[in-house]
Amino acid sequence: MGRGFLLLPTPLLSRQTNSHHTVPLLLEAVTSPGCSIRPTSDILKPKPDLPQSTYCHNSITMPDPSSKRGSNHQPNEYTSLLSRPIDDGPPRNNSEEDESPFSRALILAEFWVLLKDSTPVILAYTLQNSLQTVSVLIIGRSSPENLAASAFSQMFAMVTAWMIALGGTTAMDTLASSSFTGSSNKHDLGILLQRGFLILGLLYIPVAVLWAFSEPVFLFLGQDPRLSHDSAMFLTCLIPGGLGYIYFEVMKKYLQAQGIMRAGTYVLLVILPLNAGLNFLFCYTFEMGLLGAPLATGLCYWLAFALLVLYARFISGSECWGGWSRETFQNIHTFARLALLGVVHVGTEWWAFEIVALAAGRLGTVSLAAQSVIMTADQVLNTIPFGIGVATSGRVGRLLGKRDHTGAARAAHISAVLSVVFGGFVLAILVGTRDHFAKIFNDDSSVVSLTAEVLPYVALFQIADGLNGSCGGSLRGMGRQHVGALVNLVSYYCGALPLGIWLAFHGWGLKGLWVGQCIALYLVGAFEWVIVARSRWDTEVQKAFQRMGVHETMEDGI
Repeated sequence: MGRGFLLLPTPLLSRQTNSHHTVPLLLEAVTSPGCSIRPTSDILKPKPDLPQSTYCHNSITMPDPSSKRGSNHQPNEYTSLLSRPIDDGPPRNNSEEDESPFSRALILAEFWVLLKDSTPVILAYTLQNSLQTVSVLIIGRSSPENLAASAFSQMFAMVTAWMIALGGTTAMDTLASSSFTGSSNKHDLGILLQRGFLILGLLYIPVAVLWAFSEPVFLFLGQDPRLSHDSAMFLTCLIPGGLGYIYFEVMKKYLQAQGIMRAGTYVLLVILPLNAGLNFLFCYTFEMGLLGAPLATGLCYWLAFALLVLYARFISGSECWGGWSRETFQNIHTFARLALLGVVHVGTEWWAFEIVALAAGRLGTVSLAAQSVIMTADQVLNTIPFGIGVATSGRVGRLLGKRDHTGAARAAHISAVLSVVFGGFVLAILVGTRDHFAKIFNDDSSVVSLTAEVLPYVALFQIADGLNGSCGGSLRGMGRQHVGALVNLVSYYCGALPLGIWLAFHGWGLKGLWVGQCIALYLVGAFEWVIVARSRWDTEVQKAFQRMGVHETMEDGI
């Protein structure tokens, strides 16, 4: 905000001099370049470099009449109330380009910050997904039944436990990033880390129970009896590792809130070859078969978490850890609410894609094979907008914590542009390679042909998916997960998804399903972009401090 009128108590309207003459200095004090409104903690704090007489009891800096920075003559009842212009040196360049919060220099700087932050995050999520892919490929060599069971189980884990890990930790995106820059106590971030362990661990309990008794659920959904049994056994063995996955994600968000974006990537680069070796060892050397894969992968999740803790302890990130504290249980409802809304926000989108996969299975073998190719590619490509969204939420949260509402707005807009640029680049690649893309996975001519027909629709929504990722990240940085969840519910389930299913079974086939997804993603991207663009960022600063439980008098300029 700009300068405003300042109302002060009557005693401040004058200052009593030694000769008992009243000197009107209010306007001179307020208009003086040295005038500032100080927090109450700085009141009466002696300043050795300035005369003590320049401080009054209400913390307004009063200029010394004899100072050269005041007027050039001793003020009295006949002198002007306004001081003469002060020459502070060479004239400043007040051009519109320099004053604009969206100047070219600031835009380029913000673009570079977001690109630099999002690149390791994108790489980390790609490596994270590859842990599961490598496990499926290794056990899949043993038999088609094991391949089907492992792939189906990993898919079910994605829309249950991993949804808690990636959706629930958006509460860390909101609270931890703003706490890091806005809280006066750096250990508050460590308290949030402990809340993350507690809340998300509790949310995982019903998922673990579901996994342990998943066989009747799969049978109810019409799955093959052997597939249902094998998948239930797979998920039961994955229960301990699932908690490690969630805690690894919480720890990663704790470091990202401090601007430490590469730690997760470094750890996963170490874990990836170890994961392949352990899967082969457990499945074949120890002759554990199908059950060796979840045990090996689950062990790797815990190793990744342990390495991230060691990174924070001995390399970077330990400054914000103040030890275990009872404060973890205070104001816990705020974290829990944001975590649950984050799960709904992420889950509403993921479940829509799983419904498409289930519908594709009823269209025939060729459609199911083409759907598998497309979904595999989409999971890899989705790491780009998701990574940009994570970097954006952290960036927006940190700027709100610094009370820089203009910078937060700039970051949100630049991230949207960045995601559109990436989306356009991916679109061009998919369209250019559509006739050959499926051959990476399958040589069947009918599968390759159907994939080539559907891929343009997948390519088309890459721009919208980018907006969805970046603007969703901005909303999470503002603590507005409920808005993203509501937009997803309306866009997917109140029109686009039913339309896609209807088209699929009325002559469009697999193309109809992806037309519906394309429409849904453009609705989500457009709605969230408008919502972010119309946000009142100065109000979001106040909300950020309210979420932290901080009630401070904000300085002029907010």
